[in-house]
Amino acid sequence: MSRLPDAAFRRRLNRNYAAYTVGFVLLVALLGLLERLGMPKQWLGFSFLLLTVLVYAGIGVFSRTTDPVEYYVAGRRVPAFYNGMAAGADWMSAASFLGMAGSLYLAGYGGLAFVLGWTGGFCLVALLLAPYLRRFAGFTVPDFLGARFDSRALRVMGAAAAVLVSFIYLVAQIYAIGLITTRLTGLTFEIGLFVGLGGVLVCSFLGGMRAVTWTQVAQYIIMIVAYVLPVMWLSVQQTGFPLPQFTAGSEVRQITQREEQLLKDPKELEVRALYEQRAREHEQLLAGLPQSLDAERQKASQVIARLKAEDAPLAQIQSAEKLRAALPRTEAEAREAWQRAVAAHRQRAEPLAGMPPHARPFAGDPAGTPAEQEAYTLSRRNFLALVFVLMVGTAGLPHILTRYYTTPSVAETRRSVAWSLFFIALLYLSAPALAVMLKYEVFNHLVGTPIAELPNWIRQWMRVDPSLLSIHDINHDGILQLGELQLGGDIVLLMTPELAGLPYVLGAMVAAGALAAALSTADGLLLTISSALSHDVYYRVLNPRATMTQRVTISKALLLATALTAAAVAAQKPAEILMLVSAAFSLAGASLVPVLVGGIFWRRANKQGGAAAMLAGLGVTVYYMISAHAGLRQALGLPGDPQLWWGIQPVAAALFGIPAGALTLVMVSLLTPPPSQASQALQRGLHQPGWTPPPQIN
Repeated sequence: MSRLPDAAFRRRLNRNYAAYTVGFVLLVALLGLLERLGMPKQWLGFSFLLLTVLVYAGIGVFSRTTDPVEYYVAGRRVPAFYNGMAAGADWMSAASFLGMAGSLYLAGYGGLAFVLGWTGGFCLVALLLAPYLRRFAGFTVPDFLGARFDSRALRVMGAAAAVLVSFIYLVAQIYAIGLITTRLTGLTFEIGLFVGLGGVLVCSFLGGMRAVTWTQVAQYIIMIVAYVLPVMWLSVQQTGFPLPQFTAGSEVRQITQREEQLLKDPKELEVRALYEQRAREHEQLLAGLPQSLDAERQKASQVIARLKAEDAPLAQIQSAEKLRAALPRTEAEAREAWQRAVAAHRQRAEPLAGMPPHARPFAGDPAGTPAEQEAYTLSRRNFLALVFVLMVGTAGLPHILTRYYTTPSVAETRRSVAWSLFFIALLYLSAPALAVMLKYEVFNHLVGTPIAELPNWIRQWMRVDPSLLSIHDINHDGILQLGELQLGGDIVLLMTPELAGLPYVLGAMVAAGALAAALSTADGLLLTISSALSHDVYYRVLNPRATMTQRVTISKALLLATALTAAAVAAQKPAEILMLVSAAFSLAGASLVPVLVGGIFWRRANKQGGAAAMLAGLGVTVYYMISAHAGLRQALGLPGDPQLWWGIQPVAAALFGIPAGALTLVMVSLLTPPPSQASQALQRGLHQPGWTPPPQIN
């Protein structure tokens, strides 16, 4: 991509991506034909994986550069339309592509908090941040903090916050890459993870933001086709109309009727009672520690001895020995494991396998008993809190804000944000309808099926990761009840084509789209982390005399190290994708947004206030996450039960961190000396069209 005149450059982009789109559609059609002719499914998966990654790699190779302006901000010449598409790909991570439909499936109306919060966040980006950061014309978010507050310390703190937020987000993307690669190729999760990681590195390693931008445009085309086409196909199957947004209402009514049937179904009630019984049994084991652990070991040994005495088949003996070996080894391990079991069984004992009725806005009843009224108030409060945190968190994500440094002008930046919203809306308007259609399929075609007759794809997913999909015939009737089916949100979209009986090629295409979503966001996150470390820490603080080549080389080395570290963490499967991403939003919103907005709009904001605001926002958010999250408390060895403030769940921890940061910024700035003249001049310049930033910024 050489520096061409504007009109010629745009015409070349239009030709290239039009040809690319036509080529992708023809590829899908060709592979569909080959499937009908008998091509093995695994080969179809490999074809999608190999061909799409080769295209991304080719773009990365042709876009390689050592020019810092090209490497960090793509030469500041990306047209608004294409930057909006790239921002859409950067934004539509695995959480959006995979987790959105899954969250709406599992939470019903409550899942709309993610749609509203993430969409509203781009409105904040357009109004409060993107145009002013583009006028500043830096390379990174820490660049702005260091220059606006005339402070190396704030630059380093901004870099640290960007690395923290981006790394958590990156782990979620790489976990998704491993999951999707496994689905496409049949490789083990760990191998699939590192194979997919190669696709990330080849896009971002050679050409930085320049390569990432043009790769993300290509990835967006794949992901939106892969998302929308199966949704329309499924809609035609169920309703005869290709736009499910207009027919979802009638299907919600049918789901509500089916939910009422399942709530009264004798088999479902039996399953719930059995899970409740198991929860009580584990509570008794917890109450009897440590004697109960010894009793469980003796019981397991007696079973093995009896099987051996009866000359039972070797498989039964080995199974009993595995059960004994799986027992906790210490009292602490037993307590943790049995507490998890109690929580899991109690959830399975809830109506509809723990899912709320799909059309119910909030839990409880505002006109019911005091307990129901309190449940309703808490549910609504948490919904609004999550919307707020996701909106502000979106505005603070460094990899999204950096994307708007790449446009030719401030006006193009504003248009770029509008295009971003358009391209994101294409997916977000489809996700709620998809969740409805999926629940319709599960309730009406999967539940009630003999377990022995379930399709093979279910067993394949159970082997990939039982936490994503598992079936436990707890009442031993050989029939699948809803309470016996456990679905993780991350798998809901990937199983859509097979659940609906669509051709396998569409299932492989959905997986390829999800891979494109994870790769595109991972590319942007990796570049954000390496840029913060190489540009803001190495070049700006440690070695200001570094040459352009040295700066880019250091960035590439750090990018590789970060990718490998994130892959090692993701291999441990630390949490659900959506939960990891939500944590990143809370941390971004609390640590960066108050100081960024204050630095842009309040001339009196100074470096002391900015530093204190970042520490206060981050500190309060992390403290609440730890104190309110049972899993984190256990991991850190903290005693006691989770402590919630006003009933707010830890996923919205930044609800407290954001105002803490904003209040701290104001108070500390007013109690300390005014900012320097250079800092005030820069703040005024951000609001003056045609203002040119100081040359020393980059």
